[in-house]
Amino acid sequence: MRQQQPARIVVVVPVAATATCDELKTVVEEIVCATTPEPFYAVGLWYEDFSPTSDAEVCDLLARAAQWQATTASAVEA
Repeated sequence: MRQQQPARIVVVVPVAATATCDELKTVVEEIVCATTPEPFYAVGLWYEDFSPTSDAEVCDLLARAAQWQATTASAVEA
């Protein structure tokens, strides 16, 4: 990600271990985490449905995000 030279990198997660957030703080500009439960056992414990996301779903979401970004950029330029 750094090779693409972003202005800054922000990591946003709904739940994580405090130690994980502390470690990420050393490599990103900002981390936003809604909750850091103690003791922390597993991310999946905090979700009603923590079923895996398929490769096809990820590809679809990335394509939709790229389309939204392109549409938004066009609207801003207009």
